[in-house]
Amino acid sequence: MKAIALFSGGKDSTFAIHLASMQGFEIEKLVTVIVENRAPHLFHRPFAEYTVLQAEAMGIPIVVERGVDEEQTLVKALRRALEGTRATHLVVGALLSDFQRTRFAMVAEELGLKLFAPLWRKDQYRYMKELVEFGIEAMIVSITCFGLPLEWLGRVVDEKLVEEIARRARRYGFNPAFEGGEAETFVVNAPLFRFRICVDFEKVVLSEFEGFAKPLRVYRC
Repeated sequence: MKAIALFSGGKDSTFAIHLASMQGFEIEKLVTVIVENRAPHLFHRPFAEYTVLQAEAMGIPIVVERGVDEEQTLVKALRRALEGTRATHLVVGALLSDFQRTRFAMVAEELGLKLFAPLWRKDQYRYMKELVEFGIEAMIVSITCFGLPLEWLGRVVDEKLVEEIARRARRYGFNPAFEGGEAETFVVNAPLFRFRICVDFEKVVLSEFEGFAKPLRVYRC
């Protein structure tokens, strides 16, 4: 089975590609959509320009498309990605958002593709544990949530941190997999990567509960 995959560089899309590969899919191309507005609804934004380096680490060609309209840009990017492929499926990392999954399904149908969403409706806590167990190393690069300390910016999610995130999620009422946008991640290593990625950054604090890691240098190491 051949597929193209939506890829943001974060934990969800990376893990979806990993699971698709385990289930026999050949990922022919990655597709990154960078939306030039402040509040994209479909796509993860932080560090998205560095997906090219992650694609190199996986040895998979990538198509990067920029635009201001999410769905139009997505369709344009997927049409470009489909050129020269025999892909029949679209792999996405949708977890819980009905809005996301519905839009992705509509676009996939429009292009004659079947949607494959291996993470859909997984238990959020169990998903985070599996993420670590499968070797996905995701660095926290933004936080916009009461209950998540800004000291975690730049920290890679490990087993101990998953438990602390779950504890805080129960206490403060946020989603333990960050599905509500509470935090964003950038994957620095994974089983499909041929090399690790290093990130030099500075922390930018916007408020008591909001901040992000500003990349200074992102490189193979």
